[in-house]
Amino acid sequence: MDYFVYIMTNKPQGTLYIGVTNDIIRRASEHREKLMKGFTQKYNLKKLVYYEFHQDINMAIQREKNLKHWKREWKLKLIEELNSQWEDLWETFW
Repeated sequence: MDYFVYIMTNKPQGTLYIGVTNDIIRRASEHREKLMKGFTQKYNLKKLVYYEFHQDINMAIQREKNLKHWKREWKLKLIEELNSQWEDLWETFW
């Protein structure tokens, strides 16, 4: 099975949410459509700005935990290395 660590935001350099899932399309849709109550709904985090693929769930979970403990500036740099324009990567799936 495939696993993804991902980052959602509301605007460039805005509030960040880091998560892990085995279905990036479904999970990003849930965030975009505000189907899940909580942090991403409260802060309107609809833009998928970063994701990475993992084949092992334990590795994905550990990566998610590590990223959550990173300094904010490191997270911003990670996003900008892949997605310098802070485009919604959701569009790349269609």
